[in-house]
Amino acid sequence: MIQGIGASAGIAIGRSFVLPNWEWELPEQKIDVADFAREFERVYEGIRTSKSEIEQIKDELRDVVGSEETHIFDAHIAILDDPVFMNEIQGIIQRQYKAAEVAVKEAIDHFVTMFDLLDDEYMKERALDIKDVGNRLLKHLLGAPEITLPSDTQPFILIAKELSPSQLAHINPQHVLGIVTLAGSTTSHSAIMARALGVPLVVGVETKLAEPIQTGQTIIIDGTDGSVFIDPVQEIILTYTKLHSHQAEAKKQLHGIAGHRPVTPDGKRLELAANISSFKELEIALSSGAHGVGLFRTEFLYMDRNRFPKEEEQFDVYRSVAERLGGEPLVIRTLDVGGDKQLDYFELPEEDNPFLGYRAIRISLDRKDLFKTQLRAILRASHYGKVKLMYPLISSVDEVRAANAVLNEAKLELEEAGIPYDKGMKIGIMIEVPAAVMIADLLAEEVDFFSIGTNDLVQFTLAVDRMNEEISHLYEPYHPALIRMLKMTVEAAKRAGITVGVCGELAGDLRALPIWLSLDVDELSMSSHSILQVKQQLLSTSQEESSEVFQQLHSCRTSTEILELLTSFVNRVDKKTANG
Repeated sequence: MIQGIGASAGIAIGRSFVLPNWEWELPEQKIDVADFAREFERVYEGIRTSKSEIEQIKDELRDVVGSEETHIFDAHIAILDDPVFMNEIQGIIQRQYKAAEVAVKEAIDHFVTMFDLLDDEYMKERALDIKDVGNRLLKHLLGAPEITLPSDTQPFILIAKELSPSQLAHINPQHVLGIVTLAGSTTSHSAIMARALGVPLVVGVETKLAEPIQTGQTIIIDGTDGSVFIDPVQEIILTYTKLHSHQAEAKKQLHGIAGHRPVTPDGKRLELAANISSFKELEIALSSGAHGVGLFRTEFLYMDRNRFPKEEEQFDVYRSVAERLGGEPLVIRTLDVGGDKQLDYFELPEEDNPFLGYRAIRISLDRKDLFKTQLRAILRASHYGKVKLMYPLISSVDEVRAANAVLNEAKLELEEAGIPYDKGMKIGIMIEVPAAVMIADLLAEEVDFFSIGTNDLVQFTLAVDRMNEEISHLYEPYHPALIRMLKMTVEAAKRAGITVGVCGELAGDLRALPIWLSLDVDELSMSSHSILQVKQQLLSTSQEESSEVFQQLHSCRTSTEILELLTSFVNRVDKKTANG
């Protein structure tokens, strides 16, 4: 057995297919000065073709994995548009009299080496993006065919040195049972896409292999714990075949509860909604039994374009989602860019700490023209369904009042124009910074609902950037401080008589369910892929028992103790359910 790193959950059993590495035959002869213009134009044409291909891949994938995952390819387009990358290529052509393809290959190698030398796993993974983009560009310059996967054989387990997002984008999950990469990590773009596609993935096995894996060998992988078996004995095959069948049956049963009411055995109803980024993602959410949309990330309407979306464009999308929901709630979050979400056509300032800087509601209140355009579109859509409006990154009462002042201006404009909207539309805020928690009682008097964004709340509370590999182990969602903050927030909402939901990653974590039930949270909003698992757990978990467990959490002094207690409780519930 080889121990790799589990990067995408699931078991796969099948024959291996080893993906060949990129191999390029590059011209050795020098070029003349008179050829410079021609070589530059070849590079420009290759870049144009590459960008067109990447945009096509994004469009094809968006229906399968959703908008958020396809933004991986924005990084690839950004590399092709980067003047530093182009200057390096042009410099090699001019200084060394080398052909376009040679200059591109040397530029790739230069930047990949530079990134690989950095003592940061996340940045090392970005080197793969540069390779991916460079290989695509080289393919066009050399007129080389794409390396393709077999499509006329039995499903297989793909083995690769490393797998780029572009290669993964062409994978048919019906043909590829699972993937093993020699390099890579759980934070790579390929790992993110594999999880979105539901393909089991194990990475980082290169140093564990005594000899290379060959095409045609029998392989078993477990994408949860990172186990890889090469030509295993029959006993191992039978064991994992049973586990695989059990997982498939459990998945089938999950779909059978999609229409069940989300109610605990002792009668607590907890609405389970979906986080979406586009209308196309809504169908997946509804098929999973989502009770409306608890978070519509509108920033993705602002991406993949060269200008801000107009009011009519936004209105059409918001209205379509509201109508499709047929009266189920739709929570629309206003523009949340800045930090790690940039717009190519909106130049944001260079900041040492962008997550703490010019972003989200701060941009909206600074650019009230853009803000009002979005608010008008949301207001107009509220006439067609149960729409709620939510402001992100709120840290003061002043911000809420300033945002509502712009909202009131938008309402007056619509009224003067005779355009209908829901005059009783609910207004809420994200609770995602410690300041908002500490004044939750004051904020609750200003709004109709809270939605706790646990991702940023954990990050800001613990002062930990979870994308920083050096300190990511300090990102502890179950830190005692966070438990106290959650309690403070929910209690403030309940005292004020407003509803409170959760829309961060913890909403879809089964271990956190006893916390939400004990605190009497009204709604959990999560990835569509998590809804059925949470619903299954909810149907077997009583609010009374959850409250007893939550009381015990107060005596825990560390994240480890809290996690052990919650995990033990979830396991007891599972065992009790299995025994009938």
